[in-house]
Amino acid sequence: MSGGTRRAVVALGSNLGDRAELLRAAVAEIDATAGVSVVAASAPVSSVAVTLEGPDESKPEYLNAVLIADVDLEPLELLDALAAIEQQHGRVRDERWGDRTLDLDIVALGDVELATERLTLPHPRAAERAFVLEPWLQVDPEARLGRAGRVADLLELLPDRTRVVPGAGRLDRPPTARPEPDVEPTPPDPTPTASTSTPTTSTPTTSTPTLGGPA
Repeated sequence: MSGGTRRAVVALGSNLGDRAELLRAAVAEIDATAGVSVVAASAPVSSVAVTLEGPDESKPEYLNAVLIADVDLEPLELLDALAAIEQQHGRVRDERWGDRTLDLDIVALGDVELATERLTLPHPRAAERAFVLEPWLQVDPEARLGRAGRVADLLELLPDRTRVVPGAGRLDRPPTARPEPDVEPTPPDPTPTASTSTPTTSTPTTSTPTLGGPA
């Protein structure tokens, strides 16, 4: 397979721990990987956990996002780099489709078509996953998933849609501090207040020095 820079699409997911912070950290670490330059990352969306038996609302919900990056790595080199980042964040692979701190999947890598025991490109189930297609459209409205076609068209075919996370920003941008509410000063009362105090007349007194002390 020839080298050169390719555009990679990577799906991110987490349903354990501080999910938003895990995704944000993963974007930064992917961008810091030699041979990888993140171009854009979506805002996270929320989705129901999917198991071998189907959607399971009893499990913690996932936060999902998608990033696109320019990559100078071969497919398996990129796969190994992503697996190392998953492992750094405590990813355990003892159950297929089980809960996870961090899940990083290569959805597409340029026009590469690949089928090995470790990696299939494009991702064979991406067209069925709104939690991949919807954030992908955030960062690339004209995206195509290989021979499957336009991502926007694929998303329209899915009955299940993800939910936008309220207040969530793009993962490739620093979080924005919530602005303090504007508090307008209370205007002074224009009506003068009449004084009710009665003036008093003071009578001068003569002080007598105390013996034995200073006068």
